[in-house]
Amino acid sequence: MNAKPPVENHLSAPDSRVFSHVDTWVFDLDNTLYPHTSRVWPQIDERITLYVANLFGLDGISSKALQKFFYHKYGTTLRALIDQYDIDPTDFLDFAHDIDHTDIELNASLGQAIEKLPGRKLILTNGSRKHAENVARKIGILDHFEDVFDIASSNFVPKPERRAYEVFLDRHGVDPSRAAMFEDIAKNLTVPHELGMTTTLIVPKTFDPFRESFEQEAVKTPEIDYITNDLADFLHKVLARPSAKPA
Repeated sequence: MNAKPPVENHLSAPDSRVFSHVDTWVFDLDNTLYPHTSRVWPQIDERITLYVANLFGLDGISSKALQKFFYHKYGTTLRALIDQYDIDPTDFLDFAHDIDHTDIELNASLGQAIEKLPGRKLILTNGSRKHAENVARKIGILDHFEDVFDIASSNFVPKPERRAYEVFLDRHGVDPSRAAMFEDIAKNLTVPHELGMTTTLIVPKTFDPFRESFEQEAVKTPEIDYITNDLADFLHKVLARPSAKPA
């Protein structure tokens, strides 16, 4: 894979929604609330590959190929393994998230911004609650969130499926027209935008060799109101200019 060119710090669509009406702030976890230099996702990806290898008795290359096939066809490897092989999802999640948190750094600027956001703050993740809490605690932001809606909360239906968002909104009583969604994968913002949420795509500052290129692209579509490679700085600008587009 070739490294993608850097993007501007913040990009906005011409008709992007502003944030003055937002009273609920919804954040994805992995590769959204921390940078890829935290080495969280590469470890999870390796653990998933190992799980697939152990389950099917495959070598590393074959298990990686099967894992990616599952991911592209079903949205997550876990969903494929539940639907096709009836695995225990709790065992899978515990195995996949058994990682080293050493490289996750405290992000005081992000914590200050999230704390100041007016209204409710929630995490919506395809990972487990335990994983989200462990990572958010290490970043120093866990106490700013009301709750974590994890993959088990949606009965293991993952983003970007509409049902995952509908269950989340219903469970927490969120009005999507008064909510904002922050996410690192463009396709996961399509449904939130259709439901009325203000959407922001988080892209890495530098190319992440452990993720596929399409997962890192600054995709400019009608479903994405904003694109940023610095979430903390972006939120501080939102706080300073809630009724205008962050510059």
